[in-house]
Amino acid sequence: MSNTNILTEKERVIVYVDGFNLYFGMKDAGFDYCKWLNLVLLVENLLQPNQVLLQVKYFTSSVSNDPDKQKRQITYIEALESVGVNIYYGNYQSDKIKCKRCNNVWPKFNEKMTDVNIATQILIDAYQDRYDMAMLISGDSDLVPPMTAVHEIFKNKRVFAAFPPKRHNQSVAAVAKGSLTIGRKKLVDSQFASEVPKKDGFILKKPKDWS
Repeated sequence: MSNTNILTEKERVIVYVDGFNLYFGMKDAGFDYCKWLNLVLLVENLLQPNQVLLQVKYFTSSVSNDPDKQKRQITYIEALESVGVNIYYGNYQSDKIKCKRCNNVWPKFNEKMTDVNIATQILIDAYQDRYDMAMLISGDSDLVPPMTAVHEIFKNKRVFAAFPPKRHNQSVAAVAKGSLTIGRKKLVDSQFASEVPKKDGFILKKPKDWS
């Protein structure tokens, strides 16, 4: 049997990962030791035998306010790219917070555009018939409208929600055609090796703070 026939018999899956939602979900759950996460392996551990993974898309923003965090993020993104994950960037913007009592002002950093970028890619890929199931790894309710649009316009497609730890969202679950919460064991079983070789031979090492 040809590979083409095998693909047509299986549900084609593209995965859309809200990077910050996943990161802070693991952090809030106390799973700091799971941050060196191989997303391709994670998804393969989540899929059913009748499904085939075609692509993983990771949505994030470049950290700019902390050199150490920036270095860890770059290392992790390069590790993801080494296994074929596609990276999409939003913006990491600084806002100001002012204390009404003391008038002190300090910066607050917010990630922007991830939900818009995810929504755009989910709809484009549906229009181009690139998946049968879109797996959304996020608990962001801002993604309910594009999920609804996919189900209304493309009757033969579905969006499945895989919630990060501590990020279950009932409004997302209500719209999704299937959902689950990613558990600790799946995260532990889906880690990169401590050293990850890039295609050019350079060895990426797991950040010490993530051990």
